[in-house]
Formats: sequence, structure tokens, C-alpha cells
Amino acid sequence: MAHDTGTTSLRLTTSDGLSLEAETRLPAGAITDATAITGAVVLAHPHPQQGGSMVSLVTSELFRLLPQRGIGVLRFNFRGVGTSEGTYGEGRAEQADLIAAIDALAGLWPHQPLVLCGWSFGGDTSLSVADEHLAGWVAIAPPLRILPLAELTAASGNDPRPKLLIVPEHDQFRPPDAAAEATGSWNNSRIEAIAGADHFLVGRTDKVAGLVASFVEQLGRAD
Repeated sequence: MAHDTGTTSLRLTTSDGLSLEAETRLPAGAITDATAITGAVVLAHPHPQQGGSMVSLVTSELFRLLPQRGIGVLRFNFRGVGTSEGTYGEGRAEQADLIAAIDALAGLWPHQPLVLCGWSFGGDTSLSVADEHLAGWVAIAPPLRILPLAELTAASGNDPRPKLLIVPEHDQFRPPDAAAEATGSWNNSRIEAIAGADHFLVGRTDKVAGLVASFVEQLGRAD
């Protein structure tokens, strides 16, 4: 298994002038060899008002594991979390935070597929951003209720880019059957259920990381 280059701290600047706390981690060799990276992923964390941050379990495990599969990652704290400026924006103002993170990562590897990947609140808000830099989306245990479904623009307008929903079998907010019903009309989307898991995915993070990595790798092969 490959190693990574360790964590690098940085600050993001949003379109409304806020400075956000962020970190990147790259696969081994990526600094000198762009071919060491098969893709890039922005990681969005759970609900800011319920203790969510960029060091929450699933976000942290993806940040640790994905570079071992040749994928560069960026995680950040939404506005009002940690040392990020601003205050909670009900899932709408946070779209500017996501775009700032996308822009930062896209500037590093413009020729690699870039995926927006969020857990819980981060999954819903990620699906509300249809930035042109994105090759696809991964929503992990998305409640699909932080914002109205009509505002999840990744699924509106018949967007052809792929969408993967990773849904725990026993999710307390939106289990697989309910997620399938809510997203049945979405173009190019699929659901992967995680057997035995609940919303917090304790003990299942390796499985989640494998699904995310495979999704990114498939996008790279499609290019």
C-alpha cells in the first residue's frame, strides 16, 4: 500500500470574503510527479451545529485512506467551525465554502477527475453544488432533508455526471429504500448500501473508503 506526503494546512477564501481552515494530503510522489495522482476529492463534514467538523470520523478516515489509493484530498471546516470565519448558513451559505474548496483543489490538478464527497450534512450540501470542475459526487449517509430536494442541483436539469450515494443499511435519517425513493428520478445515480451500518458508520469506514476510491478511479479510466 502506498504512503502519503502528510498533511499540509492552508486557508481558503470564499466568494463572500471568509477565511476557512483547510488541510490537504497527497499521495506519495505527487509533489514531483502529477501521474502519482489518479483523482482528487473534496471532503465535506457533518452538521456544524451538531458537532461536525473536518476531523469527524468518516471525513478523517477518508482523508487518511484515500491518498493510499493515489487520490489527493482536501478537507475543510465549514464557516463558523474551528478557526473558519463566519456563522452557520443553514446549508445555503455553505455552498460558497464548497466552491472555495473545489477551486483550491482544481487548481492543483486540473487534468484529474475531481469529486465532491460529503458525509451527512456534507452530503446534502455537496449535492447542491453543480460546479463545472466536478466530475461527480459522492454523498455518504445523506439525510436528503437539509435542503429541499429541488435545491440539490447535482440532480436537477438532468445532469449527466455520475452520483454515488453510500447509504447505511440502518441509517437513522434516510435508509436505502427511502433514499432510492427520493432519488429515483435522478440521472446517472446509484445507491450502495452498507450492510449492518448506521448513520455513523463506525467500523465500516474501510468499506466506505473503498467505494469512494473505486468511484474516483472509474472516472479516471473513463477519461
